[in-house]
Amino acid sequence: MSDEEILVGYDGSADAAVALDWALAEAGRSGRPVRLAYVFEWLTVAGWVGPGVAPGVWPDDTARREVEGLVQKAASDAAAAHPGLTVHGEVFDGPPALVLQERSAEASVLVLGSRGHGGFGGLLVGSTAVSVAAHAHCPVVVVREAQPVAAGPVVVGFDGSESAQVALGFAVERAAQRRTSLRVVRVTQPPSDRRGPSEQEAAAGAAEDRAATEQALARWRETFPELPVEIEVVPGNAAGVLVEASRDAQLVVVGSRGRGGLRGMLLGSVSQQLIQHAHCPVAVARER
Repeated sequence: MSDEEILVGYDGSADAAVALDWALAEAGRSGRPVRLAYVFEWLTVAGWVGPGVAPGVWPDDTARREVEGLVQKAASDAAAAHPGLTVHGEVFDGPPALVLQERSAEASVLVLGSRGHGGFGGLLVGSTAVSVAAHAHCPVVVVREAQPVAAGPVVVGFDGSESAQVALGFAVERAAQRRTSLRVVRVTQPPSDRRGPSEQEAAAGAAEDRAATEQALARWRETFPELPVEIEVVPGNAAGVLVEASRDAQLVVVGSRGRGGLRGMLLGSVSQQLIQHAHCPVAVARER
């Protein structure tokens, strides 16, 4: 068991409840404690605060106490339903994205629902979701309310980059914990300024990519010799291929950025598109 917590962004919404369920299942496999984090952002005008909490203006101590009660009840209920786990709840003050990014420095993984209520609900809509995934200090998992718990493989997008190497390790460990198979997807895409490869060139390139992927997997095969692994080298658009692969997966894992795009970008376009469109939970892996 590790003392590093699984941190869950929690606001009492249905999506937050699904994220909490995912985190509790992850904790059941890893033995890590779980912390629910409700980020309370004071409003300067009347507005939504939380489910069952009346709108208020700063400083609204009554609303904050109600939020604290909400979080503590959710933590207590989760602990009662999972007696072998340690579950805490805490309310933090400040901008939600910034606070969760800071708290992620002490977490093993940060789990978020795709959207929630009011201001905090905006956390996982559009650019703010990308901001959290880009700046967190630990891997970030985004879970959608509509996503069922699948029994399929763990899928990882791999392009040979350093970020993809980190994603591969994260995916291998999750597949082993879940006693499921690992599907490594490597997508090839010819440069836009040249003709498509001939059939012979495509076959040679695919063989080279497969060999490089096998080399990256070698140490993980030694560590987890019983883990079923499938390597798939396919042409196409990486985001589109991985979104389609997510239909049959229980988790899809990508690095925070890959070989394409600008080196200064903190989150690649593939990661961004998966957060928005994947059919299963998405993990954006990074080194702590």
